[in-house]
Amino acid sequence: MKNDLYREFKNIFNKEAENAWFSPGRVNLIGEHIDYNGGLVMPCAITFGTYILAASNNDGIFRFRSLNFDDKLDIPLQEGYVKKGESWFNYPLGIIDYFLTENNKLSGLDLLFYGDIPISSGLSSSASIEVAMAYGLNDLFGCGYSKLELVQLAKEVENEFIGVNCGIMDQFAVAFGEKDKALMLNCDSLEYKAVDCNLGEYVLAIINTNKPRKLAESKYNERVSECQAALKALQQELDIQNLCDIDTATFRNHQYLIKDSTVLKRATHVIEENDRVKLAAKAMANGDIAEFGQLMYDSHDSLKNLYEVSGKELDIIVEYSKTNPDVAGARMTGAGFGGCGIALVKQGGFDRFNREINEYYTGKIGYAPSVYRSSIGDGVGTLKAMANS
Repeated sequence: MKNDLYREFKNIFNKEAENAWFSPGRVNLIGEHIDYNGGLVMPCAITFGTYILAASNNDGIFRFRSLNFDDKLDIPLQEGYVKKGESWFNYPLGIIDYFLTENNKLSGLDLLFYGDIPISSGLSSSASIEVAMAYGLNDLFGCGYSKLELVQLAKEVENEFIGVNCGIMDQFAVAFGEKDKALMLNCDSLEYKAVDCNLGEYVLAIINTNKPRKLAESKYNERVSECQAALKALQQELDIQNLCDIDTATFRNHQYLIKDSTVLKRATHVIEENDRVKLAAKAMANGDIAEFGQLMYDSHDSLKNLYEVSGKELDIIVEYSKTNPDVAGARMTGAGFGGCGIALVKQGGFDRFNREINEYYTGKIGYAPSVYRSSIGDGVGTLKAMANS
């Protein structure tokens, strides 16, 4: 992989790459749509991700090329930038814009991007490319940002430059991920601990629905607004800053404050999901995969019925999984509206699972999903250092 990328860089730019960085994608094991509500989440980094190769140039130009997309951009170094259509290069361009507006001294770069994260799959390809670019610029130009500051600026780029009101979970997970561990992250305080993922005889299957998902064009921002409306209603009697500041019992005693039935459903999911993460952490610590799996199913049902961000394709994945005795649990992961599901599958039953879910899904949907056996990997770093680790 690495040698191929270096060859491609030389073919495109007629020079050798001088620097290379890698940032992973992520899956969220449980705790969905609560990161922007101050909740607890349990993501992990995966071994698929974004590669960036770079070399300086004396032309004062940023040249963006990708092995995944045909569209490209050559743009002069200037004081700042604005989003240009919906092309992939807006993500690294937004990072460059942030660095420049913070008065960091940059120079022209030839940049080659490659990602082996399935496109529009909900595995955080956007956060992966943002964090990789931020890490790379910080490394190359000695800007002095901490890893947490890189996470925060990448989130700000996603919110302000790209226009998606995401929380911080995705950027945090791809930056701070650790091999064979999940991150128990408090999205309000940003305190976290790495939790051993003792899956025993199970492996993590990632099932891509192959239904493209464009988050900025989805109803994601609408859900954020609905949660803000729920919070405002509850603040009439409760001194809280986020929906996840209260538990399910407290919520049930005050849910009458929310008059809109749709807003009530959204808040119910958020607060109950936050409690599920706490239960899931205990189950993982105790090695209780059956309990963890049931919480995954409960999470999906809530995302389907209360938060309404699932869809036929994701529901079919969970529907099939419930029929397979080698599956402990399954759910959609990420923001929904397409993308991926995940399942805990016994290692010895993985090939059967792969074969049968392809048949079941294709029979219901009309085309096949893509199934990956996932490993839990490390967060962002230099490609050379990671290759030697």
